[in-house]
Amino acid sequence: MPLPAVAPMLAVARSELPTHDTAYGYEFKWDGVRAIVYVEDGRARVLSRNDRDVSVSYPELASLPAALGGRAVILDGEIVALDAAGRPSFSRLQSRMHVTDPSAVRRLAAEVPARLLVFDVLHLGGTPTIGRPYEQRRDLLDSLALDGPHWQTPPWFSGAGSPGEGEAVFAASKSSGLEGVVAKRLGSHYFPGRRSDCWLKVKHARMQEVVVGGWKPGQGRRTGGLGSLLLGVYDETGLRYAGHVGTGFTDRALRELQADLAPLAADDPPFAEPVPREHARDARWVRPELVGEVVFTEWTQDGRLRHPSWRGLRPDKAPAEVVREPG
Repeated sequence: MPLPAVAPMLAVARSELPTHDTAYGYEFKWDGVRAIVYVEDGRARVLSRNDRDVSVSYPELASLPAALGGRAVILDGEIVALDAAGRPSFSRLQSRMHVTDPSAVRRLAAEVPARLLVFDVLHLGGTPTIGRPYEQRRDLLDSLALDGPHWQTPPWFSGAGSPGEGEAVFAASKSSGLEGVVAKRLGSHYFPGRRSDCWLKVKHARMQEVVVGGWKPGQGRRTGGLGSLLLGVYDETGLRYAGHVGTGFTDRALRELQADLAPLAADDPPFAEPVPREHARDARWVRPELVGEVVFTEWTQDGRLRHPSWRGLRPDKAPAEVVREPG
């Protein structure tokens, strides 16, 4: 019987660690893209968070079935690319996304190798495990001994009987240059396709997923190309204008973004409210189909991102999912 489809469980963003930290297990938050990996019949099939098959983009995982000894398994994890210091780098991973040409994939796999960091097991040996408590699933995952050239199982830390464990893990993630932590309630089940407060993500920097609704031509050294992006997030009224971003881009990213936006050109703005005149002037509107991520300092009173800087595209996210993160 083929493995069943399982949608990823999603975490709720929080600005602080849970108060009752002994009720949670803690994992480092990895700066990459989510992946559900189906291993069966000697093949690893890699699906993104929005259910796109991205197996061809990550050939490093083709030998994962051999490491599992032929067992049929569904794994949940994060695909990352490491920087020179051995830390996950979202900017480095950007070059691996979207790429499907076999020769380009082989070249990039050699230049920017990808690694799967596995943090959950959802099906094992013909039996679903999503109804088992979190800590039991982690024990099952550890029993698989996944430690290979392009995959590994990072540690987790139980807060049970250890007050302050969450703060210690959070501090360790910061000193190691990582994104933050995910606190997972002990005893909790895995809820496919749901955003549940059984999982809480707490980051050191403020990040926000955004939908691109338009762009403005560049000036100076960017004359003739893309200068900035006009951004939005969804609420109950539609796509709300959230400001613009003109920093954080590499020259390559600007060229690729302009190529991605060209076929999305639209006559009218996609936002549910008028865009301020100084930003709407000379704007090129696009259909709101492209999702990215920015780092920023705070939200202004009128709902704008203050000092945003572009981090990269998020092809694993659907535009309708992009809402304002709490905090």
